Amino acid sequence: MPTPRFLTLDDVAEILNVSWSQAYALVRRKELIAIQIGGRGQWRVETDELERFIAQKYAEARAGTVPPEPPAEEQGAPDDATSSPGGRSRG
Repeated sequence: MPTPRFLTLDDVAEILNVSWSQAYALVRRKELIAIQIGGRGQWRVETDELERFIAQKYAEARAGTVPPEPPAEEQGAPDDATSSPGGRSRG
């Protein structure tokens, strides 16, 4: 089976080993380009865009331009896909 052109945010989260909320935050901040299909949060990320994002993060790490972690009090509660409020559509 050929590699799919588009990935769901669940797929992206799994590939990056982050939560769905963290993957969605990357899209919201436009760090990771995605398109919305339909009106209920059906986000799709092209495989090439995810690879570009990963390559960019490696380039930033090599150049030493990765922004520092915010202080612990600004980070808030850890993201947990099972504890976030309703209204979020996954897929």
